[in-house]
Amino acid sequence: MASLSILYLVVGAVALIAGLALVGIALKNRGDSENPRATAMLIGGMMLATFGLLIGAFWIAFATGRGAAQ
Repeated sequence: MASLSILYLVVGAVALIAGLALVGIALKNRGDSENPRATAMLIGGMMLATFGLLIGAFWIAFATGRGAAQ
């Protein structure tokens, strides 16, 4: 069970970093308003970063709650 919870933390951290990188790339290429790809990358990057942040937060809450119960 412990290795599975560490996997959640790793997946959350990777998703957060990838999402922030995608947002950075999208903001750099945002100059052309006729390019819908930059807008889609911005939205997708924000969604991926939020997913990673939520997975990491739930892992912290689970680890903290499980430690207090024992």
